Amino acid sequence: MKSIQYLEENKQRFLDELFDLLRIPSVSADSKFKGDVRKAAEYLKANFEKIGADNVEICETPGHPIVYAEKIIDAAKPTVLVYGHYDVQPADPYELWDSPPFEPVIKDERIYARGACDDKGQMYMHVKAFEAMVACNELPCNIKFMIEGEEEVGSDNLGDFVKANTEKLKSDVILISDTSIISNEHPSITVGLKGLSYLEVEVTGPNRDLHSGVYGGGVANPINTLCTMISSLMDETGKVTIPGFYDKVVELTQAEREDLNKAPFSLDAYKKDLGIEAVKGEDGYTTLERVGIRPTLDVNGIWGGYIGEGAKTVLPSKAYAKISTRLVPNQEHTEITELIKNHIESIAPDYVKVKVTPHHGGNPAVTPTDAKGYKAASEAIEKAWGKIPIPTRDGGSIPIVALFSEVLKVDTVLLGMGLDEDAIHSPNESYGLFNYYKGIETIAWFHQYFSK
Repeated sequence: MKSIQYLEENKQRFLDELFDLLRIPSVSADSKFKGDVRKAAEYLKANFEKIGADNVEICETPGHPIVYAEKIIDAAKPTVLVYGHYDVQPADPYELWDSPPFEPVIKDERIYARGACDDKGQMYMHVKAFEAMVACNELPCNIKFMIEGEEEVGSDNLGDFVKANTEKLKSDVILISDTSIISNEHPSITVGLKGLSYLEVEVTGPNRDLHSGVYGGGVANPINTLCTMISSLMDETGKVTIPGFYDKVVELTQAEREDLNKAPFSLDAYKKDLGIEAVKGEDGYTTLERVGIRPTLDVNGIWGGYIGEGAKTVLPSKAYAKISTRLVPNQEHTEITELIKNHIESIAPDYVKVKVTPHHGGNPAVTPTDAKGYKAASEAIEKAWGKIPIPTRDGGSIPIVALFSEVLKVDTVLLGMGLDEDAIHSPNESYGLFNYYKGIETIAWFHQYFSK
């Protein structure tokens, strides 16, 4: 394809443009970056217009805007809807970064910056693949783009946008690059994503902070109480103890579990990479199964009392925790959220008050491997990488995928190119140059194969 040669000739510009996007601190979770989030949307809009997209617009929402663009070459041809997000996670703690998070640098053939992989680098692969195909007159199908700015805070407004624009978003497949592969030696395609339920718990004891010497032993400590409550949410076998939590979980057959465990995986390398001596999870399942096909519950943050420098002998008035669960097929996130909320409220002792606030969530999703979109992705990877990809199930969540299936009635293909070493959501997030360029090539091939 001429498009592949176009990529080779424009590699440096494609990288320079990505760097410009990475320099915009589009952190959706922090209101002080609101202007930067919009700046990133405007950057994408200008780029789409420059490279030949039609009907490019910034679609307003009650939160951050959605960038829409399209190229309809023939109504009789297939239509691919590309979804991605231009918002990023907060970069905190800044002091743990080896280089400033919004000043991208290249080290050891990797791009280091917040959003390098999640999801600016991966999303921008689609923009550049589109540019190459249009410039070389090799666009074989219709393409629509929907790039949002709220994925990292739960995509609260995207669902309403999708439901209100079903005709605008009508397509034959949805293509997303916001996942990872096993390795560059073993490319893979994610066929399963977990759902998510996220809550915050507030425990209140006395009506003010107290002197721990004067009141300690006579008044309940909310931090101690919260820790006891949290520890009761899982038993010694790694199972969640919330009544009804597993009622709708789909159990895989032994054959399906064996297929899942055929993916290349070294437990020793896994432990070494994480700096741990042993793994921990639900009894009776391998690490790949625990991450990919079993529901989980984790505390994502816990705080209260005095956490400043030095000592302060305080018995705190309040304690807080953020708790999330990752869900598997047939677990509905609103039902699970209600189960967790009711259970935490029920186990609260009478010497504290408990408030549970649900945040965002989403349902799990599975893409069948016999679908046309999956087959096209598999052929594209085989063509670009020279290897047949391995289907895998991911422990992460993209809540909007289940909504796409429900509302738009089409399959989603998860053609991600990230690696575990990219450290998304962490300090020193990075993305391999090889993966960025190979991703652009693979996406171009996907459109060719899907259009057949």
